[in-house]
Amino acid sequence: MRFLAAAAQAGAVDLRAYPHPLNGPMSEMLATDVAWFGPRDAHALLVTISATHGVEGFCGSAVQVDWMQRIENKPLPNGAAVLHIHALNPYGFAWIRRVNEDGVDLNRNFVEFAMPLAANPGYDELHSALLPQDVDAPSVAAADALIGAYGAKHGTRALEMAVSGGQYTHPDGLFYGGTAASWSRRTVESIIDDFDLRARDLVAVIDIHTGLGPFGTGEVICDHPTGSPELARGRAWYGAAMTEPALGTSTSVPKVGLLDYGWMNALGSAVTFVTLEFGTYPVEEMFRQLRADHVLHRAGFADWNDEAVRTIKTALKRHFCPDEETWGDLVIARARGVLGQGMQGLAAGGLKPPRRRGG
Repeated sequence: MRFLAAAAQAGAVDLRAYPHPLNGPMSEMLATDVAWFGPRDAHALLVTISATHGVEGFCGSAVQVDWMQRIENKPLPNGAAVLHIHALNPYGFAWIRRVNEDGVDLNRNFVEFAMPLAANPGYDELHSALLPQDVDAPSVAAADALIGAYGAKHGTRALEMAVSGGQYTHPDGLFYGGTAASWSRRTVESIIDDFDLRARDLVAVIDIHTGLGPFGTGEVICDHPTGSPELARGRAWYGAAMTEPALGTSTSVPKVGLLDYGWMNALGSAVTFVTLEFGTYPVEEMFRQLRADHVLHRAGFADWNDEAVRTIKTALKRHFCPDEETWGDLVIARARGVLGQGMQGLAAGGLKPPRRRGG
């Protein structure tokens, strides 16, 4: 695996694997891999995450490998370290799915399941149109007409929130948040504990995604509460280009159950969490690809060797990781800048020499 090879070559001081209980399409073992660079007792930490949405991991992995290939002879700021979390959703990454092994969108899974879950009546109304029972041309046209009518009546933003804001009533549906903490959620909680992240003074998390926004544009999205010190810190680090879904300035609408909230709950005011979202193709195309994939898996296990399956998977991968060289160049250039901003922000946050800890 390129990530592990690059981490070893770059001198990671700690490499760990969190094995997934299921295998990939070629019966390969799956895992979330983690690489630590810098002092183990660093009080400031930059974290990158790839493949929260599995198929988006091709981009995130490339960004992480690029960082590791460039780190040689570039010492980290005093008291700082870097943690790369590779393939947080390894099942979705391997099987070319946005969701996990249970059809759950990990970025809607960070809710308190013991409490009443958020209702999404708009999604309930649209579910049968988003994923029609028949996918022949007339059925799809009729379904798309219903979706268009909803948007005409309620507005584009309301339509986007109904579809992608998160839902907990249709397990076979789009953007489903699940009924319990997923394997990936439990894994990231273990990583936070295993690497003693609650003891750090300042943590910058950059979660790498693709699929929304103009082609090749890297949007820094922040879901910290409006007016919070954490959001102000993000603004200072990433500048005026940072967007806020809550204010309507982002290509993303507000969502429930985000991974962001898991980190916020775990680390409190020490963390500033942003999503780095790279645009690909129009959002209408994304929904077409997701619809095809969900309909494919609705009937159960998909035969990886079937030509129709391969066609759907190839199209889905291309949407979330375009095979155009220009797109890759734009991604790497922007990612280098944003990761650099995060590290500069940590360095400007009053870094002290590493503290000695007992034990």
